[in-house]
Amino acid sequence: MEEVYAVIDLKSFYASCECAARGLDIFSTPLAVCDASRSVNSIVMSVTPYLKAKYRVSNVCRIQDLPSIPDIILATPRMSYYVEIAAKVASIFLDYVDEEDLHVYSIDESFLHLSPYLNLYQCSADELVERIQKRIKDELGLIATSGMGPNMFLAKACLDNEGKKRPPYRCYWGYEDVKTKLWAIPNLMDVWGIGHGISTHLSRLGIRCLEALAKTSITLLQKEFGVLGLQLHDLANGIDCANIRERYVPVETNLSQGQTLMRDYSPVEAKLILREMTDDLCVRLRKARCKTGVVSCFCGYSDSSVPGFSRQAKLDIATDDNDLLYQAILRLFNRFVINAPIRGLGIGFSKLTVASQQQYSLIESTAAQEENHRLWRQIDILNQRYGKNAVLRASSLLPYSTIRERHGQIGGHKA
Repeated sequence: MEEVYAVIDLKSFYASCECAARGLDIFSTPLAVCDASRSVNSIVMSVTPYLKAKYRVSNVCRIQDLPSIPDIILATPRMSYYVEIAAKVASIFLDYVDEEDLHVYSIDESFLHLSPYLNLYQCSADELVERIQKRIKDELGLIATSGMGPNMFLAKACLDNEGKKRPPYRCYWGYEDVKTKLWAIPNLMDVWGIGHGISTHLSRLGIRCLEALAKTSITLLQKEFGVLGLQLHDLANGIDCANIRERYVPVETNLSQGQTLMRDYSPVEAKLILREMTDDLCVRLRKARCKTGVVSCFCGYSDSSVPGFSRQAKLDIATDDNDLLYQAILRLFNRFVINAPIRGLGIGFSKLTVASQQQYSLIESTAAQEENHRLWRQIDILNQRYGKNAVLRASSLLPYSTIRERHGQIGGHKA
């Protein structure tokens, strides 16, 4: 039996959740999910298909880009509610497939391996997806769209370019559709796995469509892209050997955190934000039982004509100590920052290693270092038990601190 995969996407997920909660139809309701209490430059998280179709509102826009119509609904984001709904959707999936045949790709999109279950349910892949769509609609009020194919790539391409476009919001692309449908995708960047950088590189080689990519010499692609070139050639021919049951574990992981600030910050104020982000990221570092050997710092300015910076530095000793990591980040910041209004900050930890052994500094006493480690771990325990704002630095009371507000958010939005 030929393998069958499905990718299921929840149409305009955040906006659909808000419409479902209000008993409204996403195809006739002008609703946008955004925090109107923020500036007009704030990002809109989701809009209904009605706004997209009638007013040509883009998926990626800001509050100021929304149409000025009297009946528009600006729904304040409720991230904890959306996570709860996404968990209910995943629960529906698990009523039909085993956990090893489900890959949750994002909060509103998942891959399902269907072929092992078609004999069990005595139905076709299309009929099984229809059942799942109906349950999601009946139980949660959401529209689920789907693409199906003999591999995950063709299923995803099918979803993005046909399945989500029109009712019944599901379709199938097989290998026989590669030349007529896959190659007909006009823009390389509309293809899953091809971003701006790869598309630009391909364009320099005279490759501007999937058909040209499929017919390009493998030797040339391998010379230009290495192993990725072979993968690009396979995808352009509709070939994807990925197995959903083989979980990918990256050789090297990293942790990062960033903020878009709600107003212009001075370099002095920005140092407090860096301190707070370091404290938060160190909690995640210790929870993963890791230490970091490389820190990075990003800074962006409110004036787009002023170039920001992103720099990293290697540490002499891998550590999970808040103070040592903040000092390393601060050295990067002080070295490259200029005296200009700041609107974006970010930090990162990479070259992570398992914290099975402790390497102590030869300068500071071993007893002091051990005491510091115990202190941070006790603070972690208190914050885990009583909430993230249970134990904070006194600087969190300063008017330009953001840590208490961010601890009440999910993904930078109101929980």
